[in-house]
Amino acid sequence: MKPEAHLTGLFVPLVTPFTDDLRLAPDALARLADEALSAGGARGLVALGTTAEAATLTTEEKAAVVRICSAACRAHGAPLIVGVGTNDTAAAITTLRELAGSGDVDAALVPTPPYTRPGEAGVLAHFSALAEHGGLPLVVYDIPYRTGQSLGISTRNALKHLPEVVGIKYATGAVDAAAMELLGSSTPGFAVLGGDDAVISPLLAAGAHGGILASANVRTADYAELISLWQRDAAGPARRLGAELARLSAALFAEPNPTVIKGVLHAQGRIPSPAVRLPLLAASADSVRRAADLATAGARRGVPAQRGGSSTTNVPNPTSPRV
Repeated sequence: MKPEAHLTGLFVPLVTPFTDDLRLAPDALARLADEALSAGGARGLVALGTTAEAATLTTEEKAAVVRICSAACRAHGAPLIVGVGTNDTAAAITTLRELAGSGDVDAALVPTPPYTRPGEAGVLAHFSALAEHGGLPLVVYDIPYRTGQSLGISTRNALKHLPEVVGIKYATGAVDAAAMELLGSSTPGFAVLGGDDAVISPLLAAGAHGGILASANVRTADYAELISLWQRDAAGPARRLGAELARLSAALFAEPNPTVIKGVLHAQGRIPSPAVRLPLLAASADSVRRAADLATAGARRGVPAQRGGSSTTNVPNPTSPRV
């Protein structure tokens, strides 16, 4: 029997807020985590994902992010997933064991090994080693346009039968025959979570269990409601809300993730700065303004558009990243 990781519903991969001088802003992160799980209605959180700029965080900063997110999850009785992204199998096992030892992490989100492109047999061997030696339930992150490695149906089927693999974040950019095959072959203890924000609604309609959605940093409650609507077979309202949120997602991904998301959160007064670390550059004011307008339209259902309840959004000039 596979471990139960409760992978149903909305999981928010939180941004990592920085100050203007690019220091970690722990209080802002704690507020975002609490908002997502309380007013936002998220099922759980993801720490140290791509949206968190995990590649630019120091070891100490990563530990702080996990500590803050785990405290919020404990307070709300919510599961925490932590990103472990590496193409070094031995290093990934070490990280997994450290996370497992903390007792605060429910699962690890692990991409197919990026850049190396080890082939499908190598991917299966990688995850088999992590499952056997890592000590944590695993969510396979299938995102070929970032990793350079596509997975066939037979490999996905083999992965989901590994004893510690409890789900997949499916982010191939399409709802196609491969997606339908994945969703149509139910496996106990294995969840399919959508990871392409713009097409989450049709993926949910086809049977996905939930989503790990960067756009949900902004209108958390609406993305949680979208998942709930499809789970209740409320197709009409779900299609309408899904179309609206697809427009928001397109605006939030108009520039590299999470630059626009951070710009909107800063404009809403929810993080102290829109700053991102190199090699990312802050999003343009125009992109932030367009996304902020769409985010404000959903404030009636989600977290207030601006602290204090105001629906006015002031978009500052983007902050230039510093090194």
